[in-house]
Amino acid sequence: MKTISLGTDHAGYQLKEVVKGHLKKKGYQIIDFGTSSDEAVDYADFVIPAAEAVAQSKADFGVVFGGSGNGEAIAANKVKGIRCALCWNVQSALLAKEHNDANVIALGGRMVSDEEALKIVDQWLEASFEGGRHLRRIQKVGEYESGQSNKS
Repeated sequence: MKTISLGTDHAGYQLKEVVKGHLKKKGYQIIDFGTSSDEAVDYADFVIPAAEAVAQSKADFGVVFGGSGNGEAIAANKVKGIRCALCWNVQSALLAKEHNDANVIALGGRMVSDEEALKIVDQWLEASFEGGRHLRRIQKVGEYESGQSNKS
């Protein structure tokens, strides 16, 4: 079974717990980088390790959480090899995987309901990358990350 890394700040803590329980029931292995309460913390301290676990192949995918999910997506995308998409509905999750091969998604605990979050996560995990023209595009992004910008 696949392994999913999770990371959150205080604002996403409750949603992380809901998603974690859901994923465990579905048989996924979980690596929980915290936080473990709704006491104020800095999201980078938890999100970056969750993203690094994916980049280092310790986890197959990652889900990061915050109030809006924006800061968490930005932080996760600082990790080389991560393609983190902020998802706010099922369609955004589907396209994140099909078109962007997102290996991490960010969810906002103040933006989506628990029920919608579970649908988002399930859709993203069940979807497949389409490749083709989308592969060329994500390769260009990857080349830029490593300082080898290609404008062709």
